[in-house]
Amino acid sequence: MSDTSASSFKRVMLKISGEALMGDQGFGLHPPTVERIAKEVRSVHDMGVEICMVIGGGNIFRGLQGSAQGMERTTADYMGMLATVMNALAMQSALEAEGIHTRVISAITMNEVAEPYIRRRAVRHLEKKRVCIFAAGTGNPYFTTDTAATLRANEMSCEAIFKGTKVDGVYDKDPMKHDDAKRYDTVSYDDVLAKRLGVMDASAIALARDNNLPIIVFSLDEPGGFKGILAGEGTYTRVQG
Repeated sequence: MSDTSASSFKRVMLKISGEALMGDQGFGLHPPTVERIAKEVRSVHDMGVEICMVIGGGNIFRGLQGSAQGMERTTADYMGMLATVMNALAMQSALEAEGIHTRVISAITMNEVAEPYIRRRAVRHLEKKRVCIFAAGTGNPYFTTDTAATLRANEMSCEAIFKGTKVDGVYDKDPMKHDDAKRYDTVSYDDVLAKRLGVMDASAIALARDNNLPIIVFSLDEPGGFKGILAGEGTYTRVQG
């Protein structure tokens, strides 16, 4: 039984980092953490909201770090994209264990494990209330998964990007290091760029700004946080024009 009246959003993009799947480990996947996030996604799916997801790959391999250690940047970035496919498959498995039909859609063709990205097909999956996890970034090196999430959110006509992080919004400085850090309720795209607030990389912010796509930054560690914000509650920062 879905309850659409509880949410003002019909279709959203959830962007989470690969590190969010590590739990307290320093590396890789922590199945109980993946399961917990899947339950959060299910609670929103049960409200009748159509959900797209993009998951980073930093828990397995990060292209920038690879290139910093002497690996050719393009190769390192492709390795990072493959890491995002592994995370997407893990999340698909967890969501399907929750009874939600899920499709992994990869920007790099690998037909045995994921569908290729075809926009109209992906839209149809969403209309049928399937969760679509977009993997392998944009399929191009030099672009982050933040940019991929913003690109896919625009292509899928999402009404907002929900960026799940370790903190409950955007602060003027790192709240983990500074006790006097102040949280913004709302902040403009231009301020995020000018003050280098680190919400997403500059190309992702510019793409969101040019298409007037709001970004809602919230804590993924807060149980029920994703559902709460969709229902108009909770603490978060809204990045908008």
